Amino acid sequence: MITKSKNKIRRFAPKLNLKKGDQVIVISGDQKGKKGEVQKVMKETLKAIVTDVNMVKRHTKPTNNNPGGIREIPAPIYISKLMLLDPKSGEPTRVGRRTENGKSVRYAKKSGQTIK
Repeated sequence: MITKSKNKIRRFAPKLNLKKGDQVIVISGDQKGKKGEVQKVMKETLKAIVTDVNMVKRHTKPTNNNPGGIREIPAPIYISKLMLLDPKSGEPTRVGRRTENGKSVRYAKKSGQTIK
């Protein structure tokens, strides 16, 4: 499968370690140390949207459904700047993959616990 992203053509899509609903921490940049939950993962650009991390202000026009004004929304952040939180201890951990019952599952390398 060939995927296209900004001026890059990848022969195979990368296997990402983060999924929607994961608890993560930012490990580098201005937002370092902030924790949040992954709302969306964008495979094409290798970015994710995390709640309460990388908040930006958007000026919106009023519509019938929206009163308008200045809203704060989370902007995408590179996946390489995020690290999964261990479900057992709550510390940052790397993610590994192993086969359980014929299926590939993710596990926390620090505690060895399977991630949902």
